[in-house]
Amino acid sequence: MQRYSILSLAKNALSGHRGWQPAWRSHPLKDRYEVIVIGAGGHGLATAYYLAREFGITDVAVLERGWLGGGNIARNTVTIRSNYLRDESIPFYVKSVALYEGLTRELNFNMMHSKRTMIDVVQTWPKLRDLRRRQLGMDIYGSTYERITTEEVRRRIPALTGGGPDARLPIICGMVHTDAGVNRHDAVAWGYARAADARGVEIHQQTPVTALIRGANGRIAGVETSRGTVKAGKVVVAVSGHTTTLTETVGLKLPLRTMNLTAFVSEPVKPLVDVIVNCPDSGFYFSQSDKGEMVIGGAPDQGQSFRRDIKQHVFEDTVTAMLSLFPSFKKLKLMRQWGGHLDIAHDASPIMDETDVPGLFVTAGWWGGYKAIPAGGLTLAHLVAKGVPHPLMAPFTIKRFRHLDFVMETGTTTAR
Repeated sequence: MQRYSILSLAKNALSGHRGWQPAWRSHPLKDRYEVIVIGAGGHGLATAYYLAREFGITDVAVLERGWLGGGNIARNTVTIRSNYLRDESIPFYVKSVALYEGLTRELNFNMMHSKRTMIDVVQTWPKLRDLRRRQLGMDIYGSTYERITTEEVRRRIPALTGGGPDARLPIICGMVHTDAGVNRHDAVAWGYARAADARGVEIHQQTPVTALIRGANGRIAGVETSRGTVKAGKVVVAVSGHTTTLTETVGLKLPLRTMNLTAFVSEPVKPLVDVIVNCPDSGFYFSQSDKGEMVIGGAPDQGQSFRRDIKQHVFEDTVTAMLSLFPSFKKLKLMRQWGGHLDIAHDASPIMDETDVPGLFVTAGWWGGYKAIPAGGLTLAHLVAKGVPHPLMAPFTIKRFRHLDFVMETGTTTAR
């Protein structure tokens, strides 16, 4: 793999940048692999990379129906955090945040990682009680979360001029999560793809998988694609909101439903906010990108949906709530909006497990799974390679639904 550095940049500048190697290669599609990973998003690429790096499994094909980095990994608000509630969730996300912080160096690819903290703006006493409970749980696992006064909230977020004492929902205080950050979503996909390719993993774009194939013994045998049948002893489904579309082709039903989560981006403006702002009582969150855009997220659609645009009432509710606290933002012009397909389990926690179809693995239920990409890929690769769950992912197997061992996680956006 060609090393990226200041020296290599200067050297290639002298030659008109004609000496750069392709970030990843295009291979002919073979008819058999040891492992097939469906989906070249964050979780799929991370799983393939860790299979090669940690366990030496390089006979891996990543099959992507579109282009690399064009799915949900490109349709999110790039927030990275570990302020969850449950004992099962917090250490998992603490690990993921830690992996993110070292990812630029590990993959030799600039993730534009910015550890800028998140401030939860608290406007109701029940929410403060919930976040205080979360704080006590996070303290056990070394994740930072602390209360600050209303005055300190306004000092750290100067643009926050609404929510005064006479407002419908006055600001009570804030909770600060200093481990939170943002980075470049495309770079996460490209960095993992480049590093996986360098270790022998094949990435096949424009190769949609139309069905899974079971053998006569009931095990997974491979996949049907637009380019023909490809066989494998192990298949990983990492396709976010389309998980059930594929698993049902082998008669496997999962406790998931697909929903739409929307976001939108403003025109670039001068630096106004240098932290991630989350307003859980009002139902919106945002951060300012390096280009100056306000990247804003709101509530999900209420019902099951495969749409990729935004519902007008969701947009209006989000903007109305935002302007109640940030009235100066009414001057901003919006540039674009989008929605992502998310599958969610009954308890709002992910599912990472080998299914009832031997050899078929799923990573699904990631409601806001961008923050979980490094830990999700690492722990799933452990399961695929060794056949036993990684300790961090053991609570998130599908078996919990058989025994009602739910991990009811209010740390997701569903719990507003």
